[in-house]
Amino acid sequence: MLKRFIYSREGILSMIVLAMFLAVGTISPNFISVSNSISIFNDTSILIMLALGQMLVILTRCIDLSVAANVAFTGMVVAMVNQYFPTLNMFVLMLLALGIGAFLGAINGLFVWLLKVPSIVITLGTMSIYRGATFLLSDGAWVNSHQMSEAFIGLPRYEILSIPVLAWMAIITIILAFWAMKFSVWGRNFYSAGGNPMAAFYSGVNVGKVQFYAFLVSGTLAGLCGYLWVSRFAVAYVDVANGFELQVIAACVIGGVSIVGGLGTVVGCVIGALFIGVVNNALPIIGVSPFWQMAISGVVIIIAVVANASSDKDKARIILRKPEEPVGSASSQSH
Repeated sequence: MLKRFIYSREGILSMIVLAMFLAVGTISPNFISVSNSISIFNDTSILIMLALGQMLVILTRCIDLSVAANVAFTGMVVAMVNQYFPTLNMFVLMLLALGIGAFLGAINGLFVWLLKVPSIVITLGTMSIYRGATFLLSDGAWVNSHQMSEAFIGLPRYEILSIPVLAWMAIITIILAFWAMKFSVWGRNFYSAGGNPMAAFYSGVNVGKVQFYAFLVSGTLAGLCGYLWVSRFAVAYVDVANGFELQVIAACVIGGVSIVGGLGTVVGCVIGALFIGVVNNALPIIGVSPFWQMAISGVVIIIAVVANASSDKDKARIILRKPEEPVGSASSQSH
C-alpha cells in the first residue's frame, strides 16, 4: 500500500511538497518548526475546504467561478448581522453562513441542471451578481474589527490541542470528504456522472441532479468559509477573496483532478492546496516578491494540466467511449 502511494501522483506531489518544505527550512529553520507547520496548515485551511467543494464540481465536468464571490457575500452578511446583533450565538451565525452559501450554490446548480446552461457561463454571471450584491448590501462600506464581537473574531482562533478551530474544521471536512468519496454511493456518483455520463444515465444516475449536488456542496462550503474568512482577518469588504477562485481551481488541478471530469482524489486535492500554501508562505522567506505569486501559480497550473492530459489520455478514451460501442465497431467508426 505504501509503495503504491509513493509511486502514485499523490505520493510524488507529497514528496515535492516535503522537499520544498525542507529546502526552505535550510534557509530559515523556524519554517519547519511544529508551530509554523500548524500555522501553514491553518493558513491553507480555507483553501482546502473550498478546493474540496470545487473538486466535486470539476468531477462532474463543470466549474464554479463564483465560489470566491460567494465567500465575500456570505462573509459580509454575517459580519453585518454580528455588527447589529453582537449577542447572537456564533453557531446561529455559522448556520446562517451555511444556509446562504448553500442557496447561492443551489442557484448555480439549478441553472446547470434544469436549464442546461454551461457552468462557466452561469458562474461567471453569478460571480458578478454576488459581488454586486455585496456592494449594494454594504454600500461599499467596511465592517472592521471594532464593529465585530469578541466571540465572532475569536472562534476560528480558539485552540484545541494547540490547533486552531479553523484548522480543525478543515480536518473534519477532509475526513468527511474522504469517507463520502471512498465509501458512499452518493460520493461515487460524482465520478460516474463525470467519467461516463451516458453509462451513469443508463445505470440510474441523474447526471444533472448530481451536478446540482456538487454546486450545492461547493456553495455550502463557500458560505462556511465566508464566515471563517471575515472572522479570521477581522474585516469584511467588497473585494474579500477577490481572485481567490483561481487558487481554488489551481489546488484541484495541481492535485490531479482532471478538468475533463471523472478523475481526482480527496488526498490529491488536499496536497495540491498544501502545495500552494507552502509556496505562498515560502516566497517571502526566499526573497521572491508576492506579486510573482499569480505568475508562479499559472505556470504550475499549466504544467499540471499537461501532466494530467498526458497521464490520463488513455483513461479518458476508455471512459468517454459509449459502453455499447466496442472498439472498432462500425458504429464507432461512423462517428
